[in-house]
Amino acid sequence: MGLANIGIPGLILIVILALIIFGPKKLPEIGKAAGETLREFKSTANDIMEDKTGEEEADPKDKS
Repeated sequence: MGLANIGIPGLILIVILALIIFGPKKLPEIGKAAGETLREFKSTANDIMEDKTGEEEADPKDKS
């Protein structure tokens, strides 16, 4: 069971619970913060993958 198995009714329930817990005024702020966090995570992950790829390409040349 993963996140892909939630479905539309589950998403509606999550949104309703979030509205009840945080209120309609706080929800956009939470969404913005979550989006910025996700964007930063993706950027960092891409940088790490590029660094790893660069190191792997450089190693065989150094061993010659």
